[in-house]
Amino acid sequence: MNYLLPLFSVLLGYSVALFIKPENKTNLKLLLAFSGSFLLSLTVMHLLPEVYSTHNHKIGIFIMIGILFQIVLEFFSKGAEHGHVHGHAKMSQIPWLLFISLCIHAFLEGFPVSHHHDLAVGIAIHHLPIAVILTTFFINADLNKKAIFAFMLTFALMTPLGTVASQYLQFLNDYYTEITAIVIGILFHISSTIIFESSEGHKFNIAKVSMIVLGIILASFL
Repeated sequence: MNYLLPLFSVLLGYSVALFIKPENKTNLKLLLAFSGSFLLSLTVMHLLPEVYSTHNHKIGIFIMIGILFQIVLEFFSKGAEHGHVHGHAKMSQIPWLLFISLCIHAFLEGFPVSHHHDLAVGIAIHHLPIAVILTTFFINADLNKKAIFAFMLTFALMTPLGTVASQYLQFLNDYYTEITAIVIGILFHISSTIIFESSEGHKFNIAKVSMIVLGIILASFL
């Protein structure tokens, strides 16, 4: 059931933004810093040793492809994967480029969860503040409430769908190591960007550093 955690976390974030309407951006940034640290630690401690244990000499190339692929996705999503959304323009319909790029990102994130159930916890923690930020952004842009719900529900389903696909589609399983290496590159880029962007002016912040250390410690116990 762990693979459903990312789904519930997005729906929780959507509900928090819709009903509680948090205005304290500092707490969201701290949660983002924790999620980035936790996700990066899980990637380094669990995913990375697994793919290199296969002795596939091309693994490094696939990791770099993942980093590059995420950079391309962010060209369309404008960095929404790490809570980097701006603008106050009104919206009459779903921003399709943002929607498609986020769905691809979330789908790929779900792939390694079939072998590493603990990763679902990291992705869930990562998706929670993103869901709050995205929903708040869409509400402020006056996007139709039904469209917001459809956007967030589909986004929530993508990671579990990626997990299910990796379990039951044999042609994906045949390339599990290579796809996981690509996902590692994606997670490297996302988590490191979150950690650096969650501070104001890149100044030393004891609260932020504490959350990063906490993320590392908790990930080491999984």
